[in-house]
Amino acid sequence: MDIPILFIADLLGVFVFALSGALAAARKQMDIFGYMVLAVLPAVGGGTVRDLILNTSVFWVEQSAYILVAVAAAVITFLVSVRIGQRYTVLEWADAIGLSLFCVLGASKALALTGDPVLAVTLGVVTAVVGGILRDVVCNEIPLILKREIYATAAMVGAVAYCVGVALGAGEELSLLLGGVCAFVVPSMALIYGWSLPISERNAKS
Repeated sequence: MDIPILFIADLLGVFVFALSGALAAARKQMDIFGYMVLAVLPAVGGGTVRDLILNTSVFWVEQSAYILVAVAAAVITFLVSVRIGQRYTVLEWADAIGLSLFCVLGASKALALTGDPVLAVTLGVVTAVVGGILRDVVCNEIPLILKREIYATAAMVGAVAYCVGVALGAGEELSLLLGGVCAFVVPSMALIYGWSLPISERNAKS
């Protein structure tokens, strides 16, 4: 039996985002239950909000494999030692990978159900960033997307690129690849070169 490529990509996105949550738990020196909670939040949070908005079945309720993958990522992270100084960097890269997958997958599902590219882009961004916000709030930290990093912008770029690809007749898989690559390049360049969106000069001086 062939496994749909979208399902594989979805599981990969869940695993990577769950890894980011587990790394956040490691930085906070939580126990194994804390690892699991913080792994599940970013892994399914954004997709859950997307599905509730679309009034469709919540994806992880239909297929429990998503929860199992998130828990597996938590256990693996708990068992593998990562130096404290490396955890935040690894978390940022895991966020970038997860974001690049989730923004296009979220946009794909929204476009298929609504046919509206504006809603597709909006819900692609929601899918990509809401879970990370939940993770950071639980950790009592300012969410990454509210700092100077440009994760939300990257998610929007990826979702727009996907929708443009579909509109131009590039096909589903090629459009997903195009959007995912675009979404990954933006935060990657931000991490490597320190790119960020401009902030108010008044805020910068305060």
